[in-house]
Amino acid sequence: MAIHEGFAPLRPQQPAAGHPGGTVADVCLAARDAARTLATLDTDTKNAALQAIAEALIERTQEIVEANARDMEAGRSNGLDAALLDRLALDPARIAAIAAGSRAILALPDPVGEVVEGRRLPNGLDVRKLRVPFGVVAVVYEARPNVTIDAASLCLKSGNAVVLRGSSSAMHSNAVLATIAAEAAIGAGVPDGAIGLVAGGGREELAELATQDGVVDLIFPRGGEGLKAALKAVATVPVIYAASGNCHVFVDACADLDAAEAIILNAKVQRPGVCNAAETLLVHATAAPVFLPRALAALRAAGVELRVDGRTRALAGSVAPALADATEQDWATEFLAPVLAVRVVDSIDEAIEHVNEYGSGHSEAIVTNDAGSARTFERGVDAACVYVNASTRFTDGGEFGMGAEIGNSTQKLHARGPIGVRELCTFKYVVAGDGHVRP
Repeated sequence: MAIHEGFAPLRPQQPAAGHPGGTVADVCLAARDAARTLATLDTDTKNAALQAIAEALIERTQEIVEANARDMEAGRSNGLDAALLDRLALDPARIAAIAAGSRAILALPDPVGEVVEGRRLPNGLDVRKLRVPFGVVAVVYEARPNVTIDAASLCLKSGNAVVLRGSSSAMHSNAVLATIAAEAAIGAGVPDGAIGLVAGGGREELAELATQDGVVDLIFPRGGEGLKAALKAVATVPVIYAASGNCHVFVDACADLDAAEAIILNAKVQRPGVCNAAETLLVHATAAPVFLPRALAALRAAGVELRVDGRTRALAGSVAPALADATEQDWATEFLAPVLAVRVVDSIDEAIEHVNEYGSGHSEAIVTNDAGSARTFERGVDAACVYVNASTRFTDGGEFGMGAEIGNSTQKLHARGPIGVRELCTFKYVVAGDGHVRP
């Protein structure tokens, strides 16, 4: 997804308490002030705020659905594709799931103040490494209005103020969700400004947000490569990228073929427009003659367009005429659609080489009954999440027991994989002595 979606102009007036809009500078400064209180807020108050948010979402479901309907209508008029419309859509069931996510975050241990490690030095000093909030976290995201609540809930639990910036495609949905969350949190004792919304005013506004040094501590962009590139060009605030997902499923020589078929169908078909969907199927040459005819037929029956190499076409059987020839670009593409590239490989090493060359470091899977192959794949693949005999679709904060996530990081510094409450904390060393001075 690109960042070129249109954005509505900002209203310059100061927002009322509980209505988290305003200029970039105003929202960020209010968040910084709130963050100082949030960092010391007790667990019960934070949990009460999360419970209040979940209850308010259910109580105001009709209001949310009506706002979302306006975004959906505009999206159809503007030609948004099916995958983006699916990400944008909210209904009572999805709203209930978002509320459940807030309650799941409520149930998690409070990470703030957690002792990561502690020890007494030979000189008698006691050193403790504690989790502490970052301060102000900005989240820039496209299309998905559920991120509004996921991000707000995760930041509240981890003691951070949050500045939200969604795209214009979800303008009405984000506005009502952010207002509901802010009002509920304030009513539970969270300081005003803890949940802020920047309405979306174009790239100039994005650049202003990304250069709020000393005010915003960290930015999480959740969107396509266009958004990532736009931030890289201007950001002076640290950024953790929730990047694209060019994910693979590798069917090994000794795979359970029934399991392999179920896994690739789930990974590709369940929700093709999400970052943890599979985009390439790799099949070992030993398994290919039996596996490919059945798997390709099942994928075609599920409506998947298949782009294949020559060896795959030769083994495809009756579906061969319906297949397209894969290009070099196809191996590197995150389709976010019911499209799958398929290739036959001669060894697990060739599969690993392909994944590391073309993958985005998100989620990779092997289907195998051989423990040695599983270990080789685990160690050889460079990715945030590696699956053995399971679908890539499980890469998700909710599925990992985190309640929700800000996004899935493919970076290697600070955090990798789903970003939950612990990943929204940094560290502080607290050192206690008894009149110690350094000799």
